[in-house]
Amino acid sequence: MGERIYNFSPGPATLPLEVLQQAREDIINFDNSGIGICEISHRSKEFMRVAAEAEELMRELLGIPGNYKVLFLQGGASSQFFMVPMNLLGGGKKATYLNTGTWSKKSIKEAQLFGNIEVAFSSENEKFNRVPTDDEYAVSADSEYLYFVSNNTIFGTQFDPIPQSEKMLVSDMSSDILSRNFDVSKFGLIFAGAQKNMGPSGATTVIIRDDLLDRVPENTPTMLKYKTHADKDSMFNTPPTFSIYIIRNVLKWLKNNGGIAAIEKKNKEKAMLIYDVIDAGDYYRGHALKDSRSMMNIAFNLPTAELEAAFIQEAAAKGLNGLKGHRSIGGCRASIYNAFPHEGVVALSRFMLEFQKNNPA
Repeated sequence: MGERIYNFSPGPATLPLEVLQQAREDIINFDNSGIGICEISHRSKEFMRVAAEAEELMRELLGIPGNYKVLFLQGGASSQFFMVPMNLLGGGKKATYLNTGTWSKKSIKEAQLFGNIEVAFSSENEKFNRVPTDDEYAVSADSEYLYFVSNNTIFGTQFDPIPQSEKMLVSDMSSDILSRNFDVSKFGLIFAGAQKNMGPSGATTVIIRDDLLDRVPENTPTMLKYKTHADKDSMFNTPPTFSIYIIRNVLKWLKNNGGIAAIEKKNKEKAMLIYDVIDAGDYYRGHALKDSRSMMNIAFNLPTAELEAAFIQEAAAKGLNGLKGHRSIGGCRASIYNAFPHEGVVALSRFMLEFQKNNPA
């Protein structure tokens, strides 16, 4: 096997090596069953056990109360942009949204098809370089929920702390779920695509409070009702079996490495290695304002576009891959999710200092 590179890609993203090594065996012969994990029936007792373990670990790690369902769905997190309002805003009810990046903007567009959407805050005019504090917006008394994206992958911003509201919270946590502690009971619904902190692409986890399942309008298509999947433990149709299997193993890895508290500490340490280089001068310029910085995605610029291109090319030659920024803002971006190794962040911070020394502005 060739030497593995450090993958700073925003997703699909780095997975724990031990999880990949186990998958290499199980894709041929899962649990000595004589059949591979990609071939096994989702109705078999072997796979039903995998799915149950994935849910149990998710509940344990996040402290999910018993009155919440944990679903594993298909369609990507983007399908949740319309499923959330379709299920929760029947009859054109109101909801409040915070516009802090590309994915919140897309979710607002979808939600407007189903309800009265109030955008209480937007940082679009500031190139989405920050998230708001609680006193910068108001949530209408007749809003059903307050919706926000907890971490913005493209712009490198993150809500810390989580917004506070008397209304229930709904959040897209695709890029920072399982990276830090938070109180699930403050939320009505949380969703997250798997391909950043949980596993490969193909599955989306939805955590939804029981009482919300019956809000769905009767004319909603069967497959787009959360209740359909909750009533069948995500087995109404064939689920994304391989993705669920990997999610289970990533959750095992996370538990075995100290759980959420331990990984949050490590994530902060990793992020500061890069932010310290950025803050040491004006050669590297972080996109996000300091009080809005993400622990998962660090977006930054160099003095010129030419230097940025050279930086990305030279970094890739040294095994530091995937550092090109999103096309909407350019520059560079380092995505350092839970499974990204500490030594890879050390290597990047050293390269940044070296590149700056060799390429003065």
